[in-house]
Amino acid sequence: MPTSATRRARRPVWRALAAGSLLSLGGALPAHPAAAASVSAAPLRDVLLVGNAVSGTVSFIDGRTFQSLGSFDAVPDLQQRLSSMTPVQWIDYQLATADEASVDPAVGGTRYVDDMTVSPDGTTLYVSRANLDDVAAFDLATHRMLWRSPVDGIHADHMALSPDGSRVVVSATTSQEAQVYDAGTGALVGKFPTGTYPHQNTFTADGKYIYNESIGVTLLPKALNLLKGALQLEKVDAGTLKVVKVWTFPYGVRPFVIAPDGTTMYADLSYLNGFIKYDLNSGTRLATVDQPFSAAAASLSPDGYPQNSAHHGIALSGDGTRLCDVGTIDDYAKIVGTSTLSTEATVSYPAGSIPYWAATSADGDYCFVSLSAGNALSVISYATGQEVVRIPVGRFPQRGRIAQVTDAAVAGLSGSAG
Repeated sequence: MPTSATRRARRPVWRALAAGSLLSLGGALPAHPAAAASVSAAPLRDVLLVGNAVSGTVSFIDGRTFQSLGSFDAVPDLQQRLSSMTPVQWIDYQLATADEASVDPAVGGTRYVDDMTVSPDGTTLYVSRANLDDVAAFDLATHRMLWRSPVDGIHADHMALSPDGSRVVVSATTSQEAQVYDAGTGALVGKFPTGTYPHQNTFTADGKYIYNESIGVTLLPKALNLLKGALQLEKVDAGTLKVVKVWTFPYGVRPFVIAPDGTTMYADLSYLNGFIKYDLNSGTRLATVDQPFSAAAASLSPDGYPQNSAHHGIALSGDGTRLCDVGTIDDYAKIVGTSTLSTEATVSYPAGSIPYWAATSADGDYCFVSLSAGNALSVISYATGQEVVRIPVGRFPQRGRIAQVTDAAVAGLSGSAG
C-alpha cells in the first residue's frame, strides 16, 4: 500500500487533458547577442542553489563551507499572478493545490519553484515557476523582477542557461516542447519539439547542443506505459533549434548525466530502482544497475512511486570516478564506482525523506542531495562516502544547481534558510 510520503508528486488527470497543442516557431535563432551580462569585475563565490518548491524560495548554500547564506523569495508577485489568472488558469491552479496538499498535508501545496540558475556574472537569478506556468528573472542585489514570461501549456519544468548566459531554455510540460528565451529581455526567441512531458535540459559545455529528455504522462499507471507517449532523449542544435538525434527508451528518462567523454550517459529511468549506463554513439545500453529496495520501498506498488520515479537523482564526481545515485523511494544515496558500477558507500536517511536530486560541488568533491520531505540538504563526500553535514533549507526542496554569485547578491539575501 503506497504511503502518503511517496505519492505526493502525482499530477492529476485534468492537468494532462487541459493542455492544447501549439505549433513550434520555425527557423533558426537570430545570431546570439553578447551574453546577457558581461563578466563582472566583482569577485564571485561558489554557491549551491536549492529550489524550495512549496516555499517558493531559493536557498543559497556556500559551496565551500556549506554554510547557509540565506534565501531569496522567487514569488514576490504571487498575489498579482493569482489575481490575473483566467478562469481556466485559476481552476488549474486550485485543483493543483488541492491535489498536491491532499496527497500529504505535511508537505503538500502548490509547487512554485521548479528550477533555477544564475547568470555568469553572478547578478541575475532565473527561475522556472512550476504551477505559475512562467519563467522569471530577478536582480539578486535589489530583488527587483527584471522580466517574466509565460510558458505554453501547463507547468514550467526544468530549465538551463546557455554557457554564454544569453539563452534560457525551459521545458513546457504539457506542450511537448522546450521554449527558448532571451536571458536579457525574456523575449521568446524560439522553440523546439520534444517527447511527451519534457523534463531535464542540459547544454553541452561548449554551448553548441542541448540535451532534452521526456518522462511521458506520469499520471498513467505502469500497465498503460505504452500510452504514456514519446519517451526519449534528444540532442538539439542550440543555434538552429533543430533536433539532430533522438534516442528512444522503454520508460521515461529521468535525471541523467553525461561523462566527460561526451558519449557515456548514466540515467535514471521511470520505475527502475537503480540506473543505466548508456553509449550515446551506438545507442546501446551498456549496463543496468539494480539497487536494493529498502523495506518500505519493497512494499510499494510501482504506481505508488512519486512521479513514477524509484530513483530520481544522479551526479558524477569531478574526476569521473564515482556516481552519486539517489534512491528516492529507498531513502538513501549511494556512492558507486564508475569502473565497476559497484556500490562503495551508502548514506541512509529517515523514512519518508524522499531524496529527490543530486548535484556535484564546484570542486567535484561532494554530492549535494535534496531531501524533499525532510526540508534539508545532505552533503556527501565522494572520497569517503560519508555524509559531511545536513543543512536545513525551505519547504520541499527539489532541484539543486551550482552557481557563482557576487557579495552584493549574498548581502541581499533573507536571513531565513528558506
